Amino acid sequence: MGKIKILGLITARGGSKRILRKNIKDFCGKPLLAWSIEVGKTSGVLERFILSSDDQEIIEVGKKYGIEVPFVRPEELANDTATSFSVVKHAVEWLEENENFKPDWIVLLEPSSPGRQAFHIQEAVKLISAEDFEYDSLIGISETPGHFHYQKQLQITEGREVKRVGDGEILRNLVHRNQDLAKTYFINSTIYAFKRTNLFDGSLSLWGNSTYGYVMDQKYALDIDTPEDWLIAEVKMNNLLKNV
Repeated sequence: MGKIKILGLITARGGSKRILRKNIKDFCGKPLLAWSIEVGKTSGVLERFILSSDDQEIIEVGKKYGIEVPFVRPEELANDTATSFSVVKHAVEWLEENENFKPDWIVLLEPSSPGRQAFHIQEAVKLISAEDFEYDSLIGISETPGHFHYQKQLQITEGREVKRVGDGEILRNLVHRNQDLAKTYFINSTIYAFKRTNLFDGSLSLWGNSTYGYVMDQKYALDIDTPEDWLIAEVKMNNLLKNV
């Protein structure tokens, strides 16, 4: 297999509701969006690196930090009901139809996860470029903290009794020491990669039949969705910057 074509893609719409203008709000000294652009460019492994946005102010910030903005995203793909699948597919189809660029893989970076580093993108691309890579997609994951482990998750009965989710096990019989729990992982929202063919196989999903879990340290797993997430992420990011 020869060198594969990789499209780097950032999706950033203007209509964020829980944190107004989130993608261009100042985060640790620069617009939130800028962190994803800079690491994507620094990685040096993305043949094309583009921004999909409906918002002119976001587009201008994107251009300022050096990402390509070949089109303005249609309004119908910028509302609350638009799916990531439809947004990604639109970007891929637009490039193919208008610029004759047809990637083999797409690497999706969400601006709400600014903790990823350039080496994460490099490592992910090295994995998917290997001749023996047998998967059609890759996702960034981190180890689940013990207190959120599925074997500790509880549900409440009508009488307010707590039992384990799923099997109804009583509290006494749960595994209480985190070190005794089998490792589990959560999607950390930092990096997604998938074959172009996944978009056109009729499943309407970015994911194919086999997804590789790219394990990342929890310290890089910053996923900003609420104002509280933002405050926590600022603290974690400042700590991260001191040790990078």
